[in-house]
Amino acid sequence: MTEAFEARPDDALPEEQRGALEAILMVADSPVPAEALAEALGLPTGQALELLRGLVDEYEATARGFILAERGGGWRIYSHPRYADVVGQFILAGQTARLTAAALETLAVVAYKQPISRGAVSAIRGVNVDSVMRTLTTRGLVDEAGTDPATGAILYATTPYFLERIGLATLDELPPLAPYLPELDALGEEDLR
Repeated sequence: MTEAFEARPDDALPEEQRGALEAILMVADSPVPAEALAEALGLPTGQALELLRGLVDEYEATARGFILAERGGGWRIYSHPRYADVVGQFILAGQTARLTAAALETLAVVAYKQPISRGAVSAIRGVNVDSVMRTLTTRGLVDEAGTDPATGAILYATTPYFLERIGLATLDELPPLAPYLPELDALGEEDLR
C-alpha cells in the first residue's frame, strides 16, 4: 500500500511536491488558481508558482506532447499547440456540435461589449438573439453578470471557460476591433467604443 502525500512544506522533497502538483493538474477539469494549488500542497503561493514555472520549463525542454499554461484565471495542462491538428481530428471525429455563425457573432458582441443585455446584443446584431444566448449560456461560454440599474435587464458576460477555450488569460488579450471597422465617417458615428 502506498503512503498518501501529506503537505509538509518544511521537509517535503521537491520531487514529492512536484509530483503532487502534477497529480492535481492531471485531474483538474478547469484551470486551477495558483492560490488553490498552494493551499492544497500546504505551500506559500510564491513557492507553488515557482514549482509551476519549473514544470512549464521542464515540459518545454523535454518536447512533451503537452504544456502547462496559465489561462482563464488558473493553471491547467493542455495538449501542445504543435499537435493541434492531430488532437483536433481525434476529438472532432464524428462531432457536429460546433457554434453557428450567429452564435459566434453573438459571442463576439458579448466579449467586446460586456457586461451587456440580451436586448443590446439584439440591437447590435439586428436580430433576436434569445435562443443563441441560451445556447451560449448552456455551453458555459457566457453567464449572467448582474442587472442593468437603469432598465433592470439581465446583463451577460463571458466566462473563464470562454477564455480557456480561446486560449487567453484575460479579456485584455482580445485583439483590437478598430482595424476591422469601416471608417467612422461612413457610419456617421462619433465614437464606437
